[in-house]
Amino acid sequence: MTFNALRFALGTLVLVPVIWLRQTSDTGLPLKGSLLAGVCLFAAAGFQQVGLQYTSSANAGFITGLYVVMVPVIGLFLGRQARRSLWVGAAVCVAGLYLLSVTAELTMGKGDLLVLVCAVLWAFQILVIDHVAQRGDPVRIAAVQFAVCTGLSAVAAGWFEPCTMAAVRAGAGAVAYAGIFSVGVALTMQEVCQKRCPAGPAAVMMSMEAVFAALTGYVVLGQTLTPRALLGCGLMLAGMLMVQLVPLLKGKKTE
Repeated sequence: MTFNALRFALGTLVLVPVIWLRQTSDTGLPLKGSLLAGVCLFAAAGFQQVGLQYTSSANAGFITGLYVVMVPVIGLFLGRQARRSLWVGAAVCVAGLYLLSVTAELTMGKGDLLVLVCAVLWAFQILVIDHVAQRGDPVRIAAVQFAVCTGLSAVAAGWFEPCTMAAVRAGAGAVAYAGIFSVGVALTMQEVCQKRCPAGPAAVMMSMEAVFAALTGYVVLGQTLTPRALLGCGLMLAGMLMVQLVPLLKGKKTE
């Protein structure tokens, strides 16, 4: 919780000069939706952090990535229809994610269940952003969302966790990267892109984070990629391309 409070606080601060300097006619801010997005973000990130203490990173990566299917499923209950190519592409992505992330038998323990809750909450966060991004400035929405997550994380940290300045200094590099790039840049780009991209395809494309993580580990850390992992990366890429290209090809045929 302390890590989340620090990184989302830094991500909020990164956006302050961006909002100040940015010239845009779109200055709307759906406050209630932005606050709800912040609550979903806090809950999803919190369950993920806690769940990682009790399960492997492979299981956590696979289970968290299940939001790629949960987004269209939850969307059905909200009255949103999903085209067939989205369902097929999402299924292909899940298969690829399994091959990439899970190297042993997947068993559901305490940590796995916590991360499963996290996946559901990430799906709700994506759907909330899909709703509010159409109604205001996505950068301002992101700033409010991060500020809410910061405040709730700080309260949770103060209630549940002991923390020292020595621990904060020891994790300063990770906090700086996660705050500036993961939150300030990447999560803000989620809001900006979802203003123009529906929630289902957005979830499929965001699931590619597992592929980029594997490739970065290979290039930067010298980690190996097994044939199974490479097949998983290929399936996830195929699923993403299917979601994007099939509607375009069908549209050309009807013109």
